[in-house]
Amino acid sequence: MKTMGRTDLPETQQKALRSAIRWEWFTIGYTVVTIGLLAFVVGGSQAMRTAWIEDMLSVIPQIAFLVALLFIRRPPTRAFPFGHHRVMGVGHLVAGVALLAVGGNLAYEAIGGLVRAEHPSIGTVYLFGRTIWLGWFMVAVMSVIVIGPFFYGHAKAKLAPKLHNKVLYADADMAKADWTSTAAAIVGVLGVGIGLWWLDGAAALFISAGIVWDGWRNSRAAIRDLIDQRARTEDDSRPHPLIARIADRVEEFPWVRATAVRMRDMGQVFHVEVFVVPAHHNVRLNEIEDAREAVAALDWKVQDVVVIPTSTLPDEAEPAGDRTSRRDA
Repeated sequence: MKTMGRTDLPETQQKALRSAIRWEWFTIGYTVVTIGLLAFVVGGSQAMRTAWIEDMLSVIPQIAFLVALLFIRRPPTRAFPFGHHRVMGVGHLVAGVALLAVGGNLAYEAIGGLVRAEHPSIGTVYLFGRTIWLGWFMVAVMSVIVIGPFFYGHAKAKLAPKLHNKVLYADADMAKADWTSTAAAIVGVLGVGIGLWWLDGAAALFISAGIVWDGWRNSRAAIRDLIDQRARTEDDSRPHPLIARIADRVEEFPWVRATAVRMRDMGQVFHVEVFVVPAHHNVRLNEIEDAREAVAALDWKVQDVVVIPTSTLPDEAEPAGDRTSRRDA
């Protein structure tokens, strides 16, 4: 857990990564238990069946994160000169596409059930000499299993910024929002109990729409990273502020007249290209090396730094003094 490619992780990130791995394994174990519990009470409720499938899908981000870690720790080679960091982005994309595909299918089934006016049937069980409506067990199970995601969702949300890991952030975001699916499933079951059959289909549609939204958002973010959009924060809310910090830092050197930065997200670490217009014609190698080392020292996420002397700055690079990376864009 001390290295990531050629990057040596600081102690804070090492602890955060170990903690994230433990939470991911805990989440998988917790989810397996909840899937088993739901299997006993799913009954004929479409909302419960959709919530059950959602729980199965929720393990995909954890598996993607753990599998990607096996690759991104490998150092660069001639075959893979930039390392294997993109594997994390591929895992992010796989998780997003799976959510999008299955969520779309569940939404189609929910709409079809509502159009056909299918009346779900929730039976009874005979327990301790009494006949009990199965819906009460459904509500009880859903009320209990929602407790876990609330805690581990917040724990992962705190770790994601420390590791700049978008898979971990997406996992945390989905977990924190899990209570809405649980509430919808409970409403659907109770709706069947009071004779409002359509509430079950409506709840199933609401849950599946949430799955589709998670899938679309994660697929879109993963694709944009894989095609080298400007590096953004772990929640994709804005361009990463490190871009402006790098440009400002390099411009502090006396031999630099102007500078601009182009930075892409490799998946937890960044590849940085710094374009420099020198103040004089003769640029020494040690001056370029000093600038490169200064940039690398700014943040542990800076894995590769290239300093390029040039006569003009490319339009697509962000110049020093530009604050677009410090606000939403």
